[in-house]
Amino acid sequence: MMMKLIDEQYTLRPFYGVPRMTAWLRREGHLVNPKKVRRLMRLMGLEAIYPKPRLSQSCPGHKRYPYLLKGLVIDHSDQVWCSDITYIRLLHGFVYLTVVMDWFSRYVLSWELSITLDKEFCLKALEKALSVSKPEIFNTDQGSQFTSEEFTGRLEDAGVRISMDGKGRLYDNIFVERLWRTVKYEEVYLHDYLSVSEARERLALYFHFYNSERLHKSLGYQTPYEVYFNEPYIVMQDAQKAALEQRV
Repeated sequence: MMMKLIDEQYTLRPFYGVPRMTAWLRREGHLVNPKKVRRLMRLMGLEAIYPKPRLSQSCPGHKRYPYLLKGLVIDHSDQVWCSDITYIRLLHGFVYLTVVMDWFSRYVLSWELSITLDKEFCLKALEKALSVSKPEIFNTDQGSQFTSEEFTGRLEDAGVRISMDGKGRLYDNIFVERLWRTVKYEEVYLHDYLSVSEARERLALYFHFYNSERLHKSLGYQTPYEVYFNEPYIVMQDAQKAALEQRV
């Protein structure tokens, strides 16, 4: 219950560190001390910086790449892709979610869930995305999953330029940060997932909705699918929707 409250408040106020989060919880009527709040935030991978959830910890031995997006005009699909990791709560426990998203269209090319922060689920999401298309630039933070030789090597083999956020700089990857807030407020916080499989099923349906039906004001009230593929989305008939739900 306490992690649920912290998750919601952190998503709304990501600049809340341990002292401020403790004070807020106490104002809400919960008898907690900073030690407990610090332990829970560390378990969830949350740290108030300027501000960024630190689910991707850096690895000293891995190569870093410069940030390539400063001042860059992003004006077409597959120009820049990005990826990140966030915490997804379950009724009892939690999992981690990663996505690969196109910056220009906000189209989610792939996503994966994992019960650990190992690099494998990020690599799996990358492979799925590359089976759809290929970007000119791929942007991530400096987490060990994304700086691993397997991840960067796969991008280099595909001829993709690698860009990495400055350490502790939230807004270098702003569009995926906005996606996390959208996913949590429109899907995750409305349901108490009982299991990893239920979370996977619900998120599959949500990302289908997000890509093909959710209208974005910043896209001129078009969907990410319409902008990414530059064509209208044909709404599925009830039988097709039922088949999709059965598959997921």
